[in-house]
Amino acid sequence: MISGMRDKKLWIGSAFSLVLLIFLFRKLDYGALAEAFRHLDYRLLFPALVSTMVSYWFRAVRWRLLLIPMKRTRLKNLFPATIIGYMANNLLPARLGEFVRAYALARSESLTTSGVFASLVIDRLCDGFTVLLILVITLFTVRLPPGMEQVQRSLELGGYAIFGVYALVVLFLFALKRWNRTTLRVITTLLKPLPERLSVKSVSLIDAFMGGLRLSLRPAALGAVALTSLVIWATAIWPIDLTLRAFGVVLPPSASLFIMIFLVFAVMVPASPGYVGTYHAACVYGLTAFNIPKEQALSVALVMHAMNFFPVIILGLWYLGKANLSLKGIREKSEHQPQNL
Repeated sequence: MISGMRDKKLWIGSAFSLVLLIFLFRKLDYGALAEAFRHLDYRLLFPALVSTMVSYWFRAVRWRLLLIPMKRTRLKNLFPATIIGYMANNLLPARLGEFVRAYALARSESLTTSGVFASLVIDRLCDGFTVLLILVITLFTVRLPPGMEQVQRSLELGGYAIFGVYALVVLFLFALKRWNRTTLRVITTLLKPLPERLSVKSVSLIDAFMGGLRLSLRPAALGAVALTSLVIWATAIWPIDLTLRAFGVVLPPSASLFIMIFLVFAVMVPASPGYVGTYHAACVYGLTAFNIPKEQALSVALVMHAMNFFPVIILGLWYLGKANLSLKGIREKSEHQPQNL
């Protein structure tokens, strides 16, 4: 059943990606697109790529901080597992990269996959609250051209929606940790309409997940996590500005924050593996808000996506081979994820 649901999401996401790509390339001036690439300053793409890799490195550092209550893991294992996970997200459907990332580290550090996976939930929550901070800064600093007031209001609504989702997740995790048995009984009741086999597995998965959820609440530890989160996103946002400048587009720093918010929303939408279509559409429509021509905006989107896509895949496959793992084998394990986590 889990496999069938993932396949359905894959087909829906792929169809949506295809529609977006058709819409983006429809009525496009290919001469203007080629002209934008002719004026590309490739020298600025190297620091953009380096900054992107630095962002992944600090993701590994933050992950290490989150795992300290469980074990003092080694960066030489954390960074490859991080890259392998993001590579898998680019190649596999249904965000299986999170399971791949947890499995790869659990295997190299002799940890339980459930415990490592639990740390990734906290990792994503850290990203969520950092994105909320970026959104607030963007709303107070970005200056869109006249006529774009609706876009600004849409951003505000998106911010409220993200805040609501993350607040509910935090409350849910707090309830599970504070009133574990009671919360599990409530979840069991809510899942009764589902087939018994699926509901029992889901509850056991949540229980195993919470058993592995640990987080240091010391101010120094929380401060280190907050600092690395800021560095992660700063080094992920800077390549946007560098890529824009490589195409001769000079916008204020707040514009890069604005584009990043669009990209964050884009990866939440069902799409084909690698966020093809949704990523490009978010970048294009974010840039057209600043009156950047569609062809130039699309050229920026294509380069930005390529820099986030191909290097991670190449490096991830190399690390995967080095660890004697295969995506096929890990994906098969993920089909039985409720039992194994």
